[in-house]
Amino acid sequence: MKMRALSHLPCWLSSPLGRFRRDRGGVAAIEFAMIVPLMLVMFFGTVEVSSGVAARRKVSIVAQTISDLTSRSKSVVDSDVSNFLSIADAIMTPYSATHSATQFQTTITEVYIDPVTGRGVAQWSKGDVVRRPGTTVDVPSDLIAKDSNSKVIAGQYLIYSEVKYLYTPTVAWIAKAGIPLHDETFTRPRQSSCVLLNPASATAACPTQVS
Repeated sequence: MKMRALSHLPCWLSSPLGRFRRDRGGVAAIEFAMIVPLMLVMFFGTVEVSSGVAARRKVSIVAQTISDLTSRSKSVVDSDVSNFLSIADAIMTPYSATHSATQFQTTITEVYIDPVTGRGVAQWSKGDVVRRPGTTVDVPSDLIAKDSNSKVIAGQYLIYSEVKYLYTPTVAWIAKAGIPLHDETFTRPRQSSCVLLNPASATAACPTQVS
């Protein structure tokens, strides 16, 4: 019926209507317009996830590096620690490494394991979030050596590094407030029982301050 009705139209009118009915050229444009937003979301999402994973990996490397560098020494001075933290800033490149309470924080602490209570106690601390000497530090139980009678062995020290970083995605709608990243590492001193900070002499005793 429709074709019959169309055939009764004047030639100058029926021809354009027929071409319009057969035309499919706009379908691709409509499909493209519908798919592009989804493709853009997937693209930027993939890029940001990859960048976030890379930033997370760098935070872990920073924590491992500054703890390892400190544990390699028998003693360190303030300038040594500053150099270790500067290396941490370099590792974070190309991500922003501006030290602040919300952006990037690195801290190195020497922890003494109290043989009486078995808890970790800060002896000295340097960095953005300094721990006061004598304050408690949570140490994983499997890092505390014990004898055959399950008693804590005396004279144990650990170098504890903490790193906090706020990763801000380029595309703000993914996480406008940023994504907080955190890692920490414990290492044992390699050259001596402890790592002295600014020792008065080469024979200075390891600190055992317990609150």
